[in-house]
Amino acid sequence: MADIEMEEDHPRLILHNFLTEDECKELEFIHKSCSTIGYRPNVFSTTLSHLIATNSAHLIIPFLPIRDRLKEKVEETFGCEYELVTEFTGLISWSRGASIGWHSDDNRPYLKQRDFTAVCYLNSYGKDFEGGLFHFQDGEPKTIAPMVGDAVIYTADGRNTHSVDEVTSGERLTLTLWFSRDSSHDEDAKLILLLEENVLHKSNNVPWSLLPLPASDNMYWFSPHQASNQDIGFDIRLGRLHALGFDVYYSRDMNFGSDLSELLMEPMQLARRDQLLDHKFVNVLHSLQVAQFYFWEGCKSQAFTNEVQSGKAVRLSRSQSEKITRVGVNRDLMLCVRPCPIRRCLLQNKLDGNRHCLGIQPFPLCVDDYH
Repeated sequence: MADIEMEEDHPRLILHNFLTEDECKELEFIHKSCSTIGYRPNVFSTTLSHLIATNSAHLIIPFLPIRDRLKEKVEETFGCEYELVTEFTGLISWSRGASIGWHSDDNRPYLKQRDFTAVCYLNSYGKDFEGGLFHFQDGEPKTIAPMVGDAVIYTADGRNTHSVDEVTSGERLTLTLWFSRDSSHDEDAKLILLLEENVLHKSNNVPWSLLPLPASDNMYWFSPHQASNQDIGFDIRLGRLHALGFDVYYSRDMNFGSDLSELLMEPMQLARRDQLLDHKFVNVLHSLQVAQFYFWEGCKSQAFTNEVQSGKAVRLSRSQSEKITRVGVNRDLMLCVRPCPIRRCLLQNKLDGNRHCLGIQPFPLCVDDYH
């Protein structure tokens, strides 16, 4: 891990290869499975509290050792051992059009508790996205080109005012943490309370299950360019499925004049080209998590052909294909202004199976492994 020396007037440190590629890929899987609309235009986020709220608390586990390592490194670097708590942990991705101007991370009254920042880059400039360079206003290094596994830590005050260039293509993905000396802002205490409430709710009302429960529908609704008409846009869960080459299939006749949020809570199956996977998912978030797991594990889209022969997947009948076509046409009308930017919805380039280094594990085995 090669570190760049820290300037006294602008305390910051670059940590090369702080995260392994496997750690980055696992966090990418979590984000692309669970993210919602973020805090700025064209930004998507995944917070730990959101994972708990959507019955996906088990996905917090990969964050824990990384948070501890980062906190220890920040305390060591800035001479505040055993003084800090983690104030916030989140996965944040920036799609085409996202940017932020000059600011410090404590630039609002409600952010003054933030003392230090850590940003870990989960993918690479020039390979996974264009634009999105990170700039410090003063001091050295002046500009950082994000590279997978690298991290930058710095004080959250005006000594490290910074900006991020507009992303022009792809999706720029980071793990961002803030640390505070004020223990009343300890994120862990808040998360433990949420977990206790979640467990109590389950024990009193519903059987224990690790199947995801989607958040409010508007948390997944993306309006390009912050359209004034919020009906113009698309659901990012469907967008990510479509970017992987999947369509959704409903076995019973649906009334497509009904509310989209009701449709996406219905049990569904996944189809790819002319093949239908013989597994029913409880809702669209469930199907998205399994599909992303499938690609994260290096499974091969070609395996669908083998599943047809084994009976795990079947070729679509004409009537089934017509249903999927109707879903697709309606999706174009409901989720996009033009037919059909969904295919380039999030990343503005095609993310089909050809983009992945794929192995041979069949999709149904990934379904079983995930569960």
